Amino acid sequence: MNLADNQIHVNLHYSARENQHRNFRLDVELELPGQGITAVFGESGSGKTTLLRCLAGLEKSAQGIVKMKTEIWQNEEAFLPTNLRHVGYVFQEPSLFPHLTIEKNIGFGLRRRGKTVDITAFNTIVELLDLRSLLDDYPHQLSGGERQRAAIARAILAEPQLLLMDEPLAALDINRKKEFLPYLEAIHERLQIPVIYVTHSMEEVARLADYLIIMEGGKAVAAGALADVLADVNLPPVFGEETGVVIEGNVSERDTDWHLIRANIDGGQLWVKDTGEALGEKIRIRILARDVSLALKNYSDTSIINRLKTTVVHMQVDSDAAMVIVTLSCGGDKLISRISKRSADLLRINVGKEVWAQIKGVAILR
Repeated sequence: MNLADNQIHVNLHYSARENQHRNFRLDVELELPGQGITAVFGESGSGKTTLLRCLAGLEKSAQGIVKMKTEIWQNEEAFLPTNLRHVGYVFQEPSLFPHLTIEKNIGFGLRRRGKTVDITAFNTIVELLDLRSLLDDYPHQLSGGERQRAAIARAILAEPQLLLMDEPLAALDINRKKEFLPYLEAIHERLQIPVIYVTHSMEEVARLADYLIIMEGGKAVAAGALADVLADVNLPPVFGEETGVVIEGNVSERDTDWHLIRANIDGGQLWVKDTGEALGEKIRIRILARDVSLALKNYSDTSIINRLKTTVVHMQVDSDAAMVIVTLSCGGDKLISRISKRSADLLRINVGKEVWAQIKGVAILR
């Protein structure tokens, strides 16, 4: 198969007057992977939801091209309507029918198209999203997270070619979000449907995304593999205090006395909080730039349990005039450290210098 035949090609131009004071314009050209989760990140008003609506065919005045793998959804001669694009759309608020049980809500999309619900597929999705005990309930009897899981199940059961999710966790409180994220991770691991996931949460991006798009002012200012975009030193103003990287590792050891697990990464090992992963399991580790300090030696008389030998590969002045951003090579991975200019000067940090990156175990986000 030609590589282009497994991608989503988007070249869209759309403008609208949102109110009497502001005109909005979307202008994007993207080649998106036809598998995995693509996160669309940006501030409110950056064009994230408009991009999804254009992909779904809900904005008919949008001009340009949308090609879903080998199928043309939109070009200068044709415009495929929403019902023929086979997209699943999950909104911020779950749009369930209050008069139908959860079981009937989940199967509604297929029945509306005159199709019979595949019992095997139905059972697989119900188990994946842990909805078995809720099938006879009505939406008003469920929590916000349970209703959203039912909405996602309905979208998936309709066998979409593309699943669009517009900040599906935005209406949930922090505890419900933590409960919900494993279900999205399970969808990521078990299903082959490509997902475009809009969010303004870096935690969701770090946990879920394979590919990342950064939106600003209706434009995609960055797009690429998650690790590459997060390590781009030109983007910290976008991420602010959440500037950092995501590294993949494999669980190699469990310390039951201290409730820690050791993860082997390309450039060494990291001790992180034990959250129940099995030995050999692959995990994602998120390390913020503000939590990485630098030292010239591997000091052992310190409370910091994670120390990695690295090489400085780039330095850049931060948006804060007192700070500098240091990019570090650690095996095949990259780390980012945000330190004061004073510290960088005292340690004589410069490109090519070998330094030890120090990371507190409690500072690592999972």
